[in-house]
Amino acid sequence: MEIYDRFFQYESEWTVIHTPYQPNGFGILILGDKNHFVDGHTSFWMQHLGRKQLLAALRKAGFTLIQSNLHGSHWGSPKAGDLAEKLLYLFPKKEIINDKVHLLAEGTGALAAIELMERSPEKLRSIGLFNPCLDLQSYFQDEKMNKLFYKRLTREIAAAYEIDEKELEHYSFRSLKQLESTIPVKIWDRMSGTPFPYHKHSKAFEEHRKEQGYPIELILHLGEQPYRIHQSVIKYFSLHQKNL
Repeated sequence: MEIYDRFFQYESEWTVIHTPYQPNGFGILILGDKNHFVDGHTSFWMQHLGRKQLLAALRKAGFTLIQSNLHGSHWGSPKAGDLAEKLLYLFPKKEIINDKVHLLAEGTGALAAIELMERSPEKLRSIGLFNPCLDLQSYFQDEKMNKLFYKRLTREIAAAYEIDEKELEHYSFRSLKQLESTIPVKIWDRMSGTPFPYHKHSKAFEEHRKEQGYPIELILHLGEQPYRIHQSVIKYFSLHQKNL
């Protein structure tokens, strides 16, 4: 099978499927960060050197991948969650892959990932997260100190959730404590240089899942060895393909 990238519009959003040369029968749904995009010809992951290398490594390992523009800076909005859930059901119909799909999310894409964990656990195989935003309520409150950015953040989230900016102050975002999914999760989080401090997001989620009796894997790193992380991602997903 020829390696190629197929672009199409689904639910009015540009979507791309990356097909490998030798498919292994398993698919990965990518949920990008707030500045990531997919248009009619390219995507952030195809342009960014590190993510392009990861795409190549995953395709070489035989994975078929799908990514949507997902309404741009969605911040885990219900609308983005609806579209991501539809992609879970569309993907196995478009490609010859197992019905249960892996998720690979970065930054605010993790908000959509945890939404899918709660909505459609029967469609998920495992979840990998990079530098995730997992507690939007905490992040929103913390950013109040940054007056200039806070105004932009308020506009962005209000637009994504399709509510008035004044309503955000009283809006209840999903709390980590509300998560009940037991889907396997592994997180690769940088110890510095990300907008979502690991102790408020990754570490808090790790502690929550441990209390539930379903621990996750959390890898803290300095971001200096991308090849090792890419191979770790491939190994992790492969471990969760033994049971079809």
